[in-house]
Amino acid sequence: MSKEIVLPKRSDGTRETLPADCRQAVIIGANGAGKSRFTTRLADDVGARAFRMSALEALYGQRRGDTPTALDAAFEAACGNAPAIRPAAETGLDRLLALLMHDEMLNLLSYKLEQTGNPKARLRSTKLDKVIRAWRNLFPDNNVLIESGKMLFSRGIDERGYSAVKLSDGERAAIYYIGGVLYAPADGVVFVDSPEMFFHPTVMQSLWNCVESLRPDCTFIYTTHDLEFASSLNDATVIWVRDYDAATVTWDYALLPAQEGMSDELYMAIIGSRKPVLFIEGDGVHSIDAKLYPLVFPEYTVKSLGSCNKVIEATRTFNDLSAFHHLDSHGIVDRDRRDEHEVEYLRARKIMVPDVAEIENILMLEEVIRTVARSCHRDEQRVFEKVSRAIISQFSHDLRQQALLHTRHRVKRTVEYRIDGRFTNIGMLEKHMLSLIDEIKPRALYERLCREFRRYAETGDYASVLRVYNQKSMVPGSNVAALCGLRNKEEYVHKIILLLQQDGSEAARIRRAVKHCFGIEADDSRADRKTTNPGN
Repeated sequence: MSKEIVLPKRSDGTRETLPADCRQAVIIGANGAGKSRFTTRLADDVGARAFRMSALEALYGQRRGDTPTALDAAFEAACGNAPAIRPAAETGLDRLLALLMHDEMLNLLSYKLEQTGNPKARLRSTKLDKVIRAWRNLFPDNNVLIESGKMLFSRGIDERGYSAVKLSDGERAAIYYIGGVLYAPADGVVFVDSPEMFFHPTVMQSLWNCVESLRPDCTFIYTTHDLEFASSLNDATVIWVRDYDAATVTWDYALLPAQEGMSDELYMAIIGSRKPVLFIEGDGVHSIDAKLYPLVFPEYTVKSLGSCNKVIEATRTFNDLSAFHHLDSHGIVDRDRRDEHEVEYLRARKIMVPDVAEIENILMLEEVIRTVARSCHRDEQRVFEKVSRAIISQFSHDLRQQALLHTRHRVKRTVEYRIDGRFTNIGMLEKHMLSLIDEIKPRALYERLCREFRRYAETGDYASVLRVYNQKSMVPGSNVAALCGLRNKEEYVHKIILLLQQDGSEAARIRRAVKHCFGIEADDSRADRKTTNPGN
């Protein structure tokens, strides 16, 4: 079955198609633009693979239309075998909880029957088990209790259980989305209406990362008016619905490719957000920056701008307007071959500069390598020792070339600063330029850098090598992927991203290492609590 998703017809008769590998799409538009009708039409066109979810409807029964959802169908099928559960299930959330308990009961009965013929039979994991684990990850201080065939909740050290009715709207919506998505069809398309509703911004991104991780086979399409939520989906395809023609049942919409990010007019609309902005280099989809930094700095709205000059300029401009938008914006640029004076200059202007040369070197931080190796059941000490030896050997081979590149960069910067003087005639300019050779002393600078770099190699100063070594082939050249049991650089990068998305102890370790590289002390208390929770 093709996984391509064909979008509704435009006013000019054309249609767009989402690619088969699309995992996220977000439908946005102003009130009255027709985005809800657009979503309904798209879900109808998708057919049996469509799985519609709305916390508002599930909690308060405000359903648009009379067409039953897939959850309704599953509930009705269960009622055929257990009609007693129907009267108590008034809302969509009630029906979901009853369905989870019904499936749990069937699993227990099946286990008992299997034990009569096979004493070694094991109790299978159920949807309810997944819901409980996810709930405890999202709300570490909360517990789920099963008592007399009912699902109850408790908080903190208080073991007294209470029903879902006493949960907050946000908590009930979270239970609905976590449990409901488990009933989506295989390779389904999950349509979520107003995914931001009922949730605090600090919980929202964690919730949807959790929900999507429960169903990696599905495509998620969100319909929202919340541009902060839309901008947080870094890899999503943005469908901007601008207008609807009721007479022809067509729409005026634009597909905004993820690599281009949001248009300026849309991006400016999120200025009113309470979430600060972090400008980074690279494109919005393929660069490692765009994949890594949103997971390392989840407290920011991360915006890819391409070049380092654009990042520097955008951060300056954004902060110049801070009285208007009240956001504390920062930028990140690679260190490259900048000296300490350049780094201090940028950091004073809210441009974060890592203590490694470039983004690829962040992947080679000692703690990152060790974490990936350990997660792949490899000896982290052995893996790191082999990788560090390979990188230092590679650096020794490239030492003079690297020293020359650093020399050229510093000479260029010095000339740019010094040539900016005022000269009354061409003769004075020529005289000044001729004197720069004696003043800069490029050969002496080159020889000093060679000695400095040679010392790093001879003493095995791995951290200093990462700080000065620009080498795009460092990851494949070090053989780190194979040593961790992975096939190539892409799998190694994907493993790091996956560990960060799972947000466990490995994520805390990686995040702490990367933030330390920027001189930031990471607060991992939440992640640490999650990993020590006995229910996880």
